[in-house]
Formats: sequence, C-alpha cells, structure tokens
Amino acid sequence: MREPWMTPPAAGIDIGVDIGGTKTHLRAYDASGSHRDLILPTLEWRMREWAPDAAALLRVAKKFAAGAPITRMAVGAHGCDDESECIAFESALTAHASFPVKVVNDAELLPAALGLAHQIGLVAGTGSIAVCRDRDGRMLVAGGWGWIIGDDGSASGLVREAARAVALHLDYGGTPDEPLVRLLFEALAIPSAARIGSAVARQGGAAALGSHAPIVFEAAMRGSPIAGQVIREGARELADLVARLRQTGSDATIVVAGGSVIASQPLLADAFVDEVALRFEGRVTAKLYPGPPVEGACRLAASLTLPGTADAMPHVPSRV
Repeated sequence: MREPWMTPPAAGIDIGVDIGGTKTHLRAYDASGSHRDLILPTLEWRMREWAPDAAALLRVAKKFAAGAPITRMAVGAHGCDDESECIAFESALTAHASFPVKVVNDAELLPAALGLAHQIGLVAGTGSIAVCRDRDGRMLVAGGWGWIIGDDGSASGLVREAARAVALHLDYGGTPDEPLVRLLFEALAIPSAARIGSAVARQGGAAALGSHAPIVFEAAMRGSPIAGQVIREGARELADLVARLRQTGSDATIVVAGGSVIASQPLLADAFVDEVALRFEGRVTAKLYPGPPVEGACRLAASLTLPGTADAMPHVPSRV
C-alpha cells in the first residue's frame, strides 16, 4: 500500500538502507507503492573504509534490485557519527552511482520515519547515540562513544553496567542468589566473582556483549532491585544525550527513540519517556518509533530530487 508521503518514480525503485552495528536492512519501493526487504549481517559486507564499503553496498543494492533500475537511494549509517563522515560515505557512493544518494547517521532515520524535520533521533540498540540537525543543517551529535567508555542505555552498556553493579553488590557482601547475579553468571559463564571483569572483556565487542541484554530485563521482572536500578540509570543516561544536544545548539522539541533494545523492552522505554518528561518539563516530548528505521531512509530517498524534475517532497528536507 502506498504511504501518503510517497512520490514514487514512474519506473524503477527507490531504496532505503539502514546500516546498523549488527544488521543491514534494505527496503525497496516500486512505482505501485509496494515494498520488499533484504536483511543481512553488516559484517558480511562492511569493512569500515568508505570506498570499499560504498562499492560493496552498491553491489548489494544492485543485486537486491534484481534488474530494476535504482532511481534514488538514502542511507542511514551506524558509524557515520559526524558531518564529515556522512559526506565521505556519500561522496564514495555518489562516485559510483548513477542516481541521487543521501547519507545520514542511522539515528536520523527515526524522526525521518515520522516526517519530523530538525528533531532528535535517539538509537538505543547495540550502541546508543542521539543526533539532530539545527536550522542551518549542522549535524549535532551526543554519545556514540562505543561500549568500552560509553553507549550508556544500549544493549552493551546495560550489560556492562549490570556487571559493574553485580560486582559492587558482591563487594558489599550481597548474596549470590540475587536474580541478576545468577542470570549474569549463567549467561557469561562466570566461574567465580573474581572473573566478572574478564568475562565481560572476553565478549570482545558490543554486539556479543549486548546479546545478553535480555537477562537484565528478565532479572528486573523477577524482582531484582539491582537490575531495576541499572535500567533506570540507563534511561537517565539516554535522556542526558538529549540534554547535551540542547546545550550544543539544538532547539528540538521532540526526541524519537528507537533501536532493538528500547523498541522491544517496555521497562527501558517507559523509564526513558518518564525521564524526559521529568528532565525537560514539557520542553521536549519523547516518542517511540517501534517500526523498522529503514522506513525513514525510504522517506529520505523519496525526498531526493530526480534529475530534470522538481523536488519530489519539498516539505521533508533530505537533511533531517
């Protein structure tokens, strides 16, 4: 079914791409408004170098197109964490593409999916980051520092902080039968309290560590006060990303949150909405976008001007 925002090309397909830390989601809309999807592991094609990544993504997109001409493509990319990186990846794609291309950070897909310009997109998935554009189109970023020193409120950040909280709980003489302690030890195969830190380090990366995030919410549901505190603190850290953006020049009044963790875990989502309401006293409203962020990339693709035509969707700028 054709979405009301769509102005599909007369022939060919528009492609939206959401590149996450774990998976890449491509969605193609044709002239009838029908869409189809392809999801594949990001590590299957991405090398974290602009030129090779651009070539690889275009190969994936053309194979996905299955012979149909690609008319426009928009990409939301995890790891394009400032304006220069977005431009570098966009330039690498444009150098080899025969169609208009736009690259933004993957967090920007969230407000774009709702047609909201100049508002904040906040991702809490494998990692966490908040991004928006000011009225001049300048990209403002908070967070996105990686699981070792940041990504608070994300899957990896929650597990890291759960491990820290468990260690402190045991240091203060807490019992090992506390729900979060038991679930953490089981999930990370921790042989003894002395090995908590090394067990976390052994995970090796954000995706592997973050895969254990469901135990934090399970422990909270079992009545763990430690897990409940970890979740509330994660929500506060996510709300703090919004505060940092406002301090650096954003006048956004809406933050749209999404990502694998916050979209699937009501305990975190509800805590985040409550924290934003408390922190900003009505100046900023939190919305959750539970759908696939790739829809925002499709909306951005539809906003790109086709060669020789007027702007397809002037009311939704390509720079959200």
